[in-house]
Amino acid sequence: MTTIGIIGSGNIGSTVARAAIAHDYDVVIANSRGPQSLQDLVGELGPKAAAGTVEEAARAGDLVLVAIPLKAIGALPPEPFDGKIVIDANNYYPQRDGQIAELDDESTTTSELLQRQLPGAKVVKAFNHIMAPEILSTATDPGTSGRRALIVAGDDQAAKDEVAAFIDTIGFDVLDIGELAEGWRIQRDTPGYVGRLDSAGLRQSVEAAKRYRDM
Repeated sequence: MTTIGIIGSGNIGSTVARAAIAHDYDVVIANSRGPQSLQDLVGELGPKAAAGTVEEAARAGDLVLVAIPLKAIGALPPEPFDGKIVIDANNYYPQRDGQIAELDDESTTTSELLQRQLPGAKVVKAFNHIMAPEILSTATDPGTSGRRALIVAGDDQAAKDEVAAFIDTIGFDVLDIGELAEGWRIQRDTPGYVGRLDSAGLRQSVEAAKRYRDM
């Protein structure tokens, strides 16, 4: 695996791009404003980075990170993502995204909404519970004592394994929390959200999570 497609050039997208390039991945990055708006960022990232359209980034990526506001996922064209492993880094913020009834009543999750939008993709939840700068500043080598852990959740085990391998490469242990529907356990305001936790601590926090309706 050599190329990471990144949809979204904000804090998470640009930081994952830096982490990927530091570990010898190629990156194709896209945003809603078009490739020309990314020339400064691509120049900063160096020769392993390229700007593209959303379709180009999706097609190029062996893994494709979606790191755009949740309210914007409805604009993603499904076809270029068919067969792709798609990493969902979204969180639901009603003040930004507007009220989404299915999330308000907790009948679904952000990742399941993305899976519905991209039915041919294999969606894996990851990177939603870490502050963007800490993707670089808290990364450590495998085997480091107290190494920080990040979750994956998804319905396709092979896809989760691919995402887990990438996360391990860029500096973090990985905790598999199960199916895509279990992603709520690390959404905003849960015990593990943005906590700097090792695998054991993250597991405890995920298991302690409660639905908003039960709080």
